[in-house]
Amino acid sequence: MRYIEAPNTTGPDVAMKVFLAGGITGCPDWQSDVVRYLEDVDVTVFNPRREDFPIGDPNAAMDQIKWEHDHLRKADAILFWFPCETLCPIVLYELGAWSMTTKPLIIGCHPDYKRIQDVNIQTMLARPRTLVHRGLDNLKDAIRGYCLGKYELD
Repeated sequence: MRYIEAPNTTGPDVAMKVFLAGGITGCPDWQSDVVRYLEDVDVTVFNPRREDFPIGDPNAAMDQIKWEHDHLRKADAILFWFPCETLCPIVLYELGAWSMTTKPLIIGCHPDYKRIQDVNIQTMLARPRTLVHRGLDNLKDAIRGYCLGKYELD
């Protein structure tokens, strides 16, 4: 596995690239759990969650959003995780935008996520064959299977 954390940039393309889209603020660091689960897989992981976000830097938000914008486009697939601790409005926006493309999406919600019904219905309407996984363990199994070529995504 190759790991790229914001604000770092990528080098040469050497493996499938997956962007970890999902809650960052006000929720557990689920990204590190996914990264550990993929350690032995030939994949490049783009993680927007920084170990140290420079909150006092007036340019930090623009730099972060631009990094995410660029790396979402570089990714071969996008993993979306909706934790129960926050509504994730930006992630909902990104899911809506990327649902209207052909980019492979792997989507998961915590069973207690407050907008799970919306994610299920919107996904069913935009991508009827795309499963919304319940729980982080199911989502991790799905991304691992996809990266190992065990199944295709819509």
